[in-house]
Amino acid sequence: MLPIARFLEFTQRNKLFLKPEKVLLAVSGGRDSVLMAHLFNEAKLNFGIAHCNFGLRGKESDDDETFVRELASAFNVPFITVRFATAAFAEENRISIQMAARELRYNWFEEMRIQYGYQYIAVAHHQSDATETILLNLVRGTGISGLHGIRPKRINIIRPLLFLSSEEIKEHVSSNNIQFREDSSNSSVKYARNKIRLNVIPHLRELNPGLDETFASNSRRFEDIEEFLNIHAGSLRRTLFEAGKQGETYIPIGKLKALTPLKLLLFELFKPYNFEEPVLDDLVQAWDGQSGKKFESPTHTLLLDRQQLILKSNERPETHEVLIEEHENAIQWKHLYFKSRYETTHGLTIPTRHDIAFFDADLLQFPLKLRLWKKGDFFYPFGMKGKKKVSDLFTSLKLSLFSKENVPVLENGNGDILWIVGFRTDDRYKITPPTNRVFILENLNTHEQQGHVYRETIPRKRL
Repeated sequence: MLPIARFLEFTQRNKLFLKPEKVLLAVSGGRDSVLMAHLFNEAKLNFGIAHCNFGLRGKESDDDETFVRELASAFNVPFITVRFATAAFAEENRISIQMAARELRYNWFEEMRIQYGYQYIAVAHHQSDATETILLNLVRGTGISGLHGIRPKRINIIRPLLFLSSEEIKEHVSSNNIQFREDSSNSSVKYARNKIRLNVIPHLRELNPGLDETFASNSRRFEDIEEFLNIHAGSLRRTLFEAGKQGETYIPIGKLKALTPLKLLLFELFKPYNFEEPVLDDLVQAWDGQSGKKFESPTHTLLLDRQQLILKSNERPETHEVLIEEHENAIQWKHLYFKSRYETTHGLTIPTRHDIAFFDADLLQFPLKLRLWKKGDFFYPFGMKGKKKVSDLFTSLKLSLFSKENVPVLENGNGDILWIVGFRTDDRYKITPPTNRVFILENLNTHEQQGHVYRETIPRKRL
């Protein structure tokens, strides 16, 4: 028997998807993804199958594609596939084959999800994959975020097999006589992950047969610690960081020195500004006497100015940016003032106003960012399928050049644009029936973008 009850309990407990929603399964033909497809089919869920042929193993890759195509036909579900010139893409972009395959497949999955109207992409990571990820992160060096492994849900990516270990998957596939394809590259120790899987984990299992369960429990604890640390760092940032009039931020060195543990909190305080540990170590060594010295990250510069640090963006002043922390409720961006709050969906009414935006709070990644729009920016307009360039939106609204130069956008922590302030929100982060918490950001100014007010024409419903 397939573990249908455990599967459904896991998807419901982690709110991966609702039963009527469409899920696109990433199926390679291997044991894990094929079992995932059988579970979705047995549970009579609404799904389709997508397969990537990376062209790396010749006939073996083509046979995998044929196998997955036939599996989709047997289940009578939609099937889509693509062939990539993976090796050429890796060489052109000077990245590893594994990184190239990852980038190609996830970009393509997202395009197919949008094109065919799927709500989520399901990938077949399991408990043992999560264990391998944590070990690999530890070997390479990681912060707390690398210790909680793989999350069941991340925006549009879901992992419905995280309740199973690799041994459990083998047992279910064998006992149910499920056919699958063996990937010969899985037995090669050429790749770092395979070395962990084949050479390290078996010895660790000798010490602890319940290794995956132990790592899963530990990762939940680390995730709680990370959340606590983020809240504490955000509170400290609001206390210690004083915004100046020209976009700079002033931080008293004396109060930084009093932090304990210093190195950990210093890293967390400056993490949103992309400062690495060696740079912050140099800062600590210098802040007692080298006034005027600069410390740089890819995006920001810290200046030692006697008894204080001055933090500034490396971008030109006209590209002003403001970070919004998760529990920050008063925000200033240039001449605009915003307030934020959280509400539940119970009894919530969404008005058709241009100066307020509503988002599913569980889909947001903090800190958010308010910044000027840039050439090449795009978003997925509310109520529409497909993406749209911000510049094209401005053209359709007939905004003047000066108006365009003063339009801020709200950016999610993952780089997605959430709101063209005063005009349109992004459809990917809208409130839906499963939404529990709502993040609301309101522009308190009577700012109408050179007299032009955009009114949302998509019908809104009472939730």
